[in-house]
Amino acid sequence: MRVTGIVRDGRDLPVHPVPVAEVLTADRGHLPSSDRLAHTELGALLRHASHTEEAFDGGRRLVLRQTGDGLAAATVLEIRDAAPAAIRARLELRALDRPVVLRAAATWTMGFTAPAPGALDSWRRLHGVNDWLGEGRWTVDPLRGRDFPELASELTHQNPRGNWSATSDGTWSTGHHLPVGGVESEAARLALVWQIEHNGAWRWELGEDVEGGYLSLAGPTDADASWTRRLEPGHAFTTVPAAIAAGDDFEDALGALTDHRRAARRPHPDNAAMPVVFNDYMNTLNGDPTTEKLLPLITAAAETGAETFCIDAGWYDDSGDWWPTVGEWKPSTTRFPGGLGEVVDAIRDAGMTPGLWLEPEVVGVRSPVADTLPAEAFLQRHGRRLVEHHRYHLDLRHPAARRHLDGVVDRLVAEFGIGFFKFDYNVNPGPGTDHDAHSVGDGLLGHNRAHLDWLDGLLDRHPGLVVENCSSGAMRQDYALLSRLAMQSTSDQQDFTKFPPIAAAAPLSLLPEQAANWAYPQPEMDDEEVAFCLVTGLLGRYYVSGHLNRMSDRQRHQVAAAVATAKTLRAEIAAGRPHWPAGLPGWTDPWTALALRTPAGDLVSVWRRGGPAATELHFPHLAGHDVDVATVFPADLPEWKTEWDAAAGTLTVQAGGAATAARTLRLTTSHNPSKH
Repeated sequence: MRVTGIVRDGRDLPVHPVPVAEVLTADRGHLPSSDRLAHTELGALLRHASHTEEAFDGGRRLVLRQTGDGLAAATVLEIRDAAPAAIRARLELRALDRPVVLRAAATWTMGFTAPAPGALDSWRRLHGVNDWLGEGRWTVDPLRGRDFPELASELTHQNPRGNWSATSDGTWSTGHHLPVGGVESEAARLALVWQIEHNGAWRWELGEDVEGGYLSLAGPTDADASWTRRLEPGHAFTTVPAAIAAGDDFEDALGALTDHRRAARRPHPDNAAMPVVFNDYMNTLNGDPTTEKLLPLITAAAETGAETFCIDAGWYDDSGDWWPTVGEWKPSTTRFPGGLGEVVDAIRDAGMTPGLWLEPEVVGVRSPVADTLPAEAFLQRHGRRLVEHHRYHLDLRHPAARRHLDGVVDRLVAEFGIGFFKFDYNVNPGPGTDHDAHSVGDGLLGHNRAHLDWLDGLLDRHPGLVVENCSSGAMRQDYALLSRLAMQSTSDQQDFTKFPPIAAAAPLSLLPEQAANWAYPQPEMDDEEVAFCLVTGLLGRYYVSGHLNRMSDRQRHQVAAAVATAKTLRAEIAAGRPHWPAGLPGWTDPWTALALRTPAGDLVSVWRRGGPAATELHFPHLAGHDVDVATVFPADLPEWKTEWDAAAGTLTVQAGGAATAARTLRLTTSHNPSKH
């Protein structure tokens, strides 16, 4: 079965047909030989058996069933009513009358160009990479070029063998390449954006066939992640889910994917409440909390309007070296002479929800838990527990590991009334475990899925609990986790001048209202630098740190004003679609901008990091209209000069004298065409 067309806004867009289900097995390889997800012999052999369409709560589901060579394949496609331009896909496989050894199974494969000469010439690819402290660095490249030269492969009567792929092969699902990507063509007036919704290993690839371009999305594979799975007759396997969205251009398609992210997200009161969080770690206590240090911060955070106070790393450690002692999660007695309860009570008495940092999936090599849990409760290779940076890694397929973590969270909630957890994740144990698994990658996939199941159970037991996703910043910033958890720490970057491109790029990978971009002003900063830090968090989930207790009255007033502003913007942020009026952010760009298109108008944060004193921002959707520009924050510093060109849909922004400065602005229009 092959996809032969895309219908977009009433336009029938032909695409060159490719098999919808691509499956690589031990006894059915590629035709021709390659390392692609596509062009599998089994994919070409599968034939339509039946299809059904059904409704589910909030959407519709189409199931395409195929059979061939002892395998039954069902491609499941879902569209949610609130996100009609996005499809979520998965592939369900079942062995029929003989064992089948899977080596790769693509969740979704499709052509995206018309079958014509020069099909790739007008297309561009968009992809991003992460690094610790350098998250969300995106690139836009023409498809036709070094990676896809014209090969004249039609003369061979075979498709080419190469591809351009992005992969992840461990538990840091976004440790380097991002599971989000896109292609767009202005000539075709079409863009596709996708995300692989998995918290472990994955692969997506772009390739060129004789008739045009294709894309394929998958979870772990044999070649990339040491994954194989043997299916006995009657046994089944389901791929990791992926979503793909269409639009007229990349931002339009990304907006459709944003709609899907909201529609498919686990319901939770926090999705709309979005309370402001103060966390004591970043550029403040840095993992060294004590009663003496925390009490003044608690008072200051409450006075500036924070609604949750999270005690970060180190609260459990008596040794002074918190890194290798994690795992037991019992409060330190030396850090809190009056008990951790004294500090938690102070947080609650100040009107805030108490929170704690946890790194639940790891156990330090010096933790008592390392000797009390069975060896089978940890990821292993050849009977030895894996060690990475002085930590063992729990295997959540094992009931003892699950009981341990359930006991930890339930105890902290019951004993201290914890309402917020920051779940961190600072090590990557590699491709997986060979214990009780068909392959190393199969063991890891089982653990990944058990991890998600554990989170679902946790939130079922504690429906009001708010959980932040963190992993050395954003090394595991995937939708499998973000469909369940409230917010995402987007980076550990401590240089406030380097945070704007991270904050501006965050909505490419997650919902704006989940993006916890640190706002960590410090007493030694001048007014413009304090405002710069505070603006960085405003168009996301407001996440504050810094030595507030040491600040001047004026500085604390600035922070309080930013927090108050953030509270007024919550509903708009939770309904907004991202727009990049200065283009996708570059790591060293002197000017960076992120906008959200909301029902009440456009919000835009603009950061200046040196360079020219003025920049031009593009709002093509507002062209032809009169636009009013107002400063949202800061209100107590000089306004930047702005000039609106209605015909071009551009806003020229002129900064003041400070080379490091930022503003958040609001653009509103009367919706009447401009007379100018």
